[in-house]
Amino acid sequence: MSEISALAQVKRPVVSTWRRRHDDFPSAVTESSGRPMFDGEQVAEWLISTGLGNADPAVLRAEIALFGIAAQRERFSAQQLVDVLGSLLCLRKLDGRPLVVDPPNTSGAGDDDLWAAVLHRTERMDAEDEFVLRELRAVDAAAMPLVRLAEDLVEAAYDERGAYEWLLASRSRLGLGTLAADAVAPEMQALLAQLTDLRTWGERGEAVTIADPYARAGDLLAAVLREADDCERVTALAADPDESLARIVRRRLLLAGVDELALDVQTGHRVEEGLVDPDLIVTQLPYRPGEGRSVLAALEGVERVADLLGSGSTALVLGPADALVDALRGTEESQRRSALLRSNVVEAVIALPGGVLPYRPGYRSALWVLTRDPVPAAEGKVLLADISSEPLTTEVCARLAEDVLLWRAEGFRRLDGHDPRYGRAVNVADLDRAFGGPLTPPAPPAFAMLSSTVTERPALIAEAEAHLAQAAQEARSYEDEHGPYRGGILRRVGRMPRRTTLGELIAAGRVTRLQGHRLDHAHCTGDGHHTVFGPEEITGQVSFGARRMDRLTLAAAYDRVALTEPGDVLYTLTPQLGFHVDHEGFGVVAFPARALRVNPRAGRPLTARVLAALLGAARNTGRSPSAVRAARRIEDYQLPDLDPDDVVRFDALLAETERRERMLRAQADALAEARRLTIAGLADGTLTLDHVPTHHRTA
Repeated sequence: MSEISALAQVKRPVVSTWRRRHDDFPSAVTESSGRPMFDGEQVAEWLISTGLGNADPAVLRAEIALFGIAAQRERFSAQQLVDVLGSLLCLRKLDGRPLVVDPPNTSGAGDDDLWAAVLHRTERMDAEDEFVLRELRAVDAAAMPLVRLAEDLVEAAYDERGAYEWLLASRSRLGLGTLAADAVAPEMQALLAQLTDLRTWGERGEAVTIADPYARAGDLLAAVLREADDCERVTALAADPDESLARIVRRRLLLAGVDELALDVQTGHRVEEGLVDPDLIVTQLPYRPGEGRSVLAALEGVERVADLLGSGSTALVLGPADALVDALRGTEESQRRSALLRSNVVEAVIALPGGVLPYRPGYRSALWVLTRDPVPAAEGKVLLADISSEPLTTEVCARLAEDVLLWRAEGFRRLDGHDPRYGRAVNVADLDRAFGGPLTPPAPPAFAMLSSTVTERPALIAEAEAHLAQAAQEARSYEDEHGPYRGGILRRVGRMPRRTTLGELIAAGRVTRLQGHRLDHAHCTGDGHHTVFGPEEITGQVSFGARRMDRLTLAAAYDRVALTEPGDVLYTLTPQLGFHVDHEGFGVVAFPARALRVNPRAGRPLTARVLAALLGAARNTGRSPSAVRAARRIEDYQLPDLDPDDVVRFDALLAETERRERMLRAQADALAEARRLTIAGLADGTLTLDHVPTHHRTA
């Protein structure tokens, strides 16, 4: 059932709800270690027919095929599965026909005969063993289930290329961890594809040659080729010392649409330079663990890539940050990097955020963009950019790509040039004088220095100071009118109040419990008529009002939602216990948060403030780190059943503390805003101070 939830892209409890509510939900076919097991095809067809879940029908069919492929690991190794299935897809592409062909005279043929037919086609289409022959000869008729699964993948993905990309994207699920460890995050692949600007080559109708001398499984080449509208005018060169990986890359390029005669993948460390000079190089330097990583080896790898560039050619080199952007300690390493910078081939140096290699989270990466013979306005300069603190969102990637591409086209233009969003143009001579210093922007980008956020800081600070003075004056006026805070607390003498539980209050009708509602996160925005109250708001992780819902959306998508009323007590048990009194009402409670509503006409008086305070102070309500659930249900929380007079006085005291807290919070917020803006301005050099605060004179 957990796999069904992953298949349908929903949370695990949703599957249990479907199974309970829908009579036509597929029945379990067997059990494994006490867990029910279901027929994957039946589940997929049920999800497609009912429209439930968040997965696209094509993705569902592909996922079912991938589950079937994973089940074949009992017969084949993970490497065999990827090799054989990739070879079958490549054979289908070469032959232009489905893998399983059932003419009338072979309709009753067994697996041995069908596999013999597949091998015959393989020997005819790949006689020189460039793509598939050895992989398919290495297995026998036991691989016929893979033939049918390959057809299922093609049917779901619409073509062999999409099927192969789905297969390689699932390499970790199939157990091929060594191949998955070198994979680059999809966001980084998209950024590299944008930086190559391959689409512009296609629009000009020019032929282009792309290369990767450290190809591994060909992820970067495949990402770049996805940007091409047509691969007929693309020549692809690659190399990898692992012969199995080299053949994977060869099949991947063929399925991507590169002509068989226009691709060359070498088994080794160098691409075939005699075929044609590369126009674009996109590559990732081989990973080395920190204890065995050599800065010199990384810089030598960059030099080898630079040697492949002809006039006007561009290379993108992804490598370790400690060699490409960090400060260097050794003289030889500093000399080598300075020589690369002086060679006038380094166009841009970009510090990247962590997580570029998902399977190596501690590995910090950087990107060098190399261009042979740049535009005259860029000579003697290099663009230094730093996005190490930015997430690789679509917007960040688009802005960074714009910075680099405009720098490549225009170079440095003082008056009318493009101001980079994430970097600065720096003279190579200045970097050479620093000799081994870090390759990071020496100051914030000019765009940030001239933005409205910066220019308006003095006015915003003055506004925050005015708010602080106003809030302080209101607090003083309130203090003068009502006097200092006095709770009037005395030690109780006599009998203690009777103890009760929340469950007893609910049973007596004094409190009503209301359920939270399962909301689609896409419907919760920053604008709307109804405030959304979820665990994030109740526990203080998100400010109240940050999530709202439009009333039309609420009416259209949630016809049974009950809005909160003034005085409802909102609470959550996960991720931690939290309570909040909604004084305004008209809000929406998001599950797993819930609400308690006090009935003032039932029995002894009770108020929302008092109920929330007493429940929050209940004993033994926590959860140990190893526990799945809290020690007690909220219905079992014990609280004193206070006398009516105590309830009235306690409620007045809580209201008074809330008023004073609001006034103090207004001062704290205004002071924090002024402090934040001042620190930001002094940190980026756009602000200065003209005097020392009067109450903090130093000797």
